[in-house]
Amino acid sequence: DSKNIKKEKDGKNQQGNIPSLKSEQFNWDDYLKETESVAAPLHCFRQSRIPPTNDFKVGMKLEAHDPRNVTSVCIATVIGITGARLRLRLDGSDNKNDFWRLVDSSDIQPIGTCEKKGGMLQPPLGFQMNASSWPMFLLRTLNGAEMAPAAFFKKEPPKPVPNCFKVGMKLEAIDRKNPYLICPATIGDVKGDEVFVTFDGWRGAFDYWCRCDSRDIFPVGWCSLTGDALQPPGNNVSITKSSAKIQSSPSKVTRRSMQSPQKSAPVPAQRGRKPGRGKPPGQSAVPKKGRSPKNIPLTKSTSHTENLKTRKKSLKPGKKKKILPEQLTPASPSHSSSEGDSGTMQILKDGISLSGATAAVISTVCVYVNKHGNSGPHLDKKKVQQLPDHFGPGPVNVVLQQAVQACVDCAYQSKTVFGFLKSGHHGGEVIT
Repeated sequence: DSKNIKKEKDGKNQQGNIPSLKSEQFNWDDYLKETESVAAPLHCFRQSRIPPTNDFKVGMKLEAHDPRNVTSVCIATVIGITGARLRLRLDGSDNKNDFWRLVDSSDIQPIGTCEKKGGMLQPPLGFQMNASSWPMFLLRTLNGAEMAPAAFFKKEPPKPVPNCFKVGMKLEAIDRKNPYLICPATIGDVKGDEVFVTFDGWRGAFDYWCRCDSRDIFPVGWCSLTGDALQPPGNNVSITKSSAKIQSSPSKVTRRSMQSPQKSAPVPAQRGRKPGRGKPPGQSAVPKKGRSPKNIPLTKSTSHTENLKTRKKSLKPGKKKKILPEQLTPASPSHSSSEGDSGTMQILKDGISLSGATAAVISTVCVYVNKHGNSGPHLDKKKVQQLPDHFGPGPVNVVLQQAVQACVDCAYQSKTVFGFLKSGHHGGEVIT
């Protein structure tokens, strides 16, 4: 316990430049006062004044428009529930294309609606079987399945006319790169029927343009009404009167959207937090994107600590190498790059795969932890189960350091696990 308290204190010290509002419970009233800003009025949004109730249950079937082929109506299963939203998976599709819909979305409807309108249910884009087997697959899918009752589907609210948003207004918005997250945001620009949504405390990588009647934006206080988790702002919140002057064009940070782990049907307990949006228990603050990391508190053994610190100093921002998020083996948080084998993590020094004078941008990754398998001979299973559900998303060198540190922290003998660090053939590190 004392070690965790020390880590938390260390984390707080590193977050000295972050306003006091980054407490455990984000409070909109305090935040609006500190930023001297105003909330966008309710009538600006295409959302119900009183959020609709969510009566759905995991496993229920319904009809939904395929988000990758909107002319197709498909069978979908409720995989997870959060607030007034449903996490849906199209039957016959894989788990990499799950999507979220509000319970009052016009994109979802009860089973049988398509047939009543004279249409036909279609296989989803990327249907994994032969197209000729679709009718039989459909029969098997619906036979004995629990259909969502028609009463659970709510009427979509009318479109707001005209666009009432103004630059600097605050709202809550879905992070489209991580759509299970809803975060505090600001209107950065307004053009015709479109608004530019900028996420507070983040440097433009997640910002987007959308229509003023988008179902992805909500009035201030929406999450507290629906019981959804509102992520606190990122690390770069500026508490000034000029907080409305948000950058008006998204930056070119290359960042892969991440998927929730296959096994969890409901939303992960940690809700896929981003670095800075509430840190996982026992983890120190994650440095801001695009900066080399401050040293994160390491093991009790100072010799290993210094060793790991000096090794990690060589991992600087500056690469655009894509690293694919994938699920992990139980024993060790692991990652594979295009050159590393599955089950190994490979980090390249900066300068490799950079073309010309490209902006120094660091790859962003998320490492998921499977805590319910065999943790192997070196790691203490009880300690493994106390780890967060994932490290990141964040800069690859920071996430690597946290993942390796977690392995060392969970080890029966930290020296043994630390010994698994080996030099890679590009001068980086390989951890197997």
